Parts: sequence; C-alpha cells; structure tokens
Amino acid sequence: MPGPATGPGLATGPASAPVTLLIADDDAVTRSGLRTLLAAQPGIAVAGEASDGIEAVEQARLLRPDVVLMDVRMPRCDGIEATRRLLAESAGPPKVVVITTFENDGYVTAALSAGASGFVLKRLPVPQIAEAVRVVAAGEAILFPAALRRMVAARPLDGAEALPKAALTEREEEVLRSMAKGLSNPEIARSLMVSLETVKTHVGNVLAKLGAQNRTHAVVIAYESGLVVPGYTG
Repeated sequence: MPGPATGPGLATGPASAPVTLLIADDDAVTRSGLRTLLAAQPGIAVAGEASDGIEAVEQARLLRPDVVLMDVRMPRCDGIEATRRLLAESAGPPKVVVITTFENDGYVTAALSAGASGFVLKRLPVPQIAEAVRVVAAGEAILFPAALRRMVAARPLDGAEALPKAALTEREEEVLRSMAKGLSNPEIARSLMVSLETVKTHVGNVLAKLGAQNRTHAVVIAYESGLVVPGYTG
C-alpha cells in the first residue's frame, strides 16, 4: 500500500512547532511501542496515551493535542464513537487519524464518516505513520483511494442521498472526483488549470453542501452516492 500523498509545503520543517499527538489503543504493548517510535520522529511530540475511547475523549479535552491516533476496536467506547464525541467539541477539536490492522476493516469507513481525517495501517513503517500525522495536522487528509473504494463497495454507509440533495455545480463535482483520486489542492489546481485559491473555495463549497466534516468524509459520500464508483481512476 502506498504511503500518504502530501502536497507542497505540508511537511513540518525544523523551525515549526511540533505536532502534539495523543495515542489511543487498548493494547499496552502497541501503545508503548508507538509512543516510543513516534516520539523519535521529527516534528512529533507525544502528549499522552489512552487505553479506550472514553479515556481518549477525556485526555483530548485535557491535553488539547493537534491529532489523535485512534485505534478502532477498544473497550467501553470504540474509536468510532470516540471520534464522534471528539468532533462534537465546539472549541477546536483535534484531527483524528484512525489506525487499524486491516485495510478492509468495516469499522474504518464508519470512522471516516464520523469525521476522521483518514486512516493508516499499523503495519506501515513508522516514518509513514508520522508523516500521516503531520499531513493531517497541516489540514490535509490521508486518502488511500484503492482501499477506500474496496471498503465502501463492501460496506456502504448511510447517506447516499447526500450528494443528489447537495446540488453541486459541474465544477464542484469535478473537484470532488479529483479529491476521490487522492489529489491535494495544489494537484487539483494544476489538473483543472485554476488557481489554488479557487480550488480551496470549491473544496469549501463541496464540504458545506454535503455536510461533510472533512474531505475524506466527502469522498466517502461521493462513493456512496455513485458519483464515483469502485474501480474509478479517471
């Protein structure tokens, strides 16, 4: 599986403040390993840990991290419900990156629909997981289109009517299709031969019209609605 795509200028430079991270995983060994390895990555500062969804919400409220690396299958409160609760916070909720063992885990699409900014696999090299954290903190999304296509095809979510009701313009649909291919805003601007500011405006309009919490959620809706179908590449 390829690593996350990044747009120009998304990597955290040496002079930038580190991205603060909360790690939520019910397995103590996994949690400890991730903390040790990610803390050694440039631009990452691990603020804390949580052993289940309830603790993740509590620690996020206390520590105010930039990003929560959220396991899905946890006791008391799973990562989906924890994500939903976190993003319901009114005062600057953290970004959420789902971390999972299997890319066809049906829970992942539900977490994306709940507002997670993307997902990574536990088997990925630690530098790739760290880069995913940095990219999400910078306001982008972590999209693996092929895996997302497979998951949505296997387990459709509710909300397939969201796109028809949104009345997107032709250009907004074009931008949404480009987002579904995993293109960053600068890449979409080059592809459509428009300015970066124009793309940002279109992306904002798409998210607002769809009622999507982020671009990953918008892409899930695009697949569900049939605007983009599994196997789409063009």
